[in-house]
Amino acid sequence: MDIWEEMYEKAKKEYHPEEVSPFIQAHHVVAAVESESGKIFTGFCIEGASGVMNLCAERVAALRMYADTGETKIKRMIAFRNNPPKNNGGMPCGACREFFMQLNYENRNMEILTDYETRKTVILKDLIPNWWGDKRYLKNEENK
Repeated sequence: MDIWEEMYEKAKKEYHPEEVSPFIQAHHVVAAVESESGKIFTGFCIEGASGVMNLCAERVAALRMYADTGETKIKRMIAFRNNPPKNNGGMPCGACREFFMQLNYENRNMEILTDYETRKTVILKDLIPNWWGDKRYLKNEENK
């Protein structure tokens, strides 16, 4: 079993769409991230009618990683609904891309699986070229 299959199998266990209440739905998108230390963390999407409750599966997985270990660097990520990503699927939304970039500068190099069958990936920094936060990270490094 390769790392992508392991991540897929763990995230798949989170997939069971449900209505938490008449206003909140959950578990209809799932994700897994692999931390720098090689641990895998899963997450699920939760969305409320008001909009302020919404959290993507990708961010939930990253928050679990941070809450459980304090780690902020992600090596790999997979996200999907009822089937593994295919044909450039599984792309994180803009809010998730931004969150990953802000969480750790090295996350710019994280692999995102876009096609499970071919194992095609994309690198986060390619999805956010000329990111606005680069200068802030570099300035912070210069001041150390």
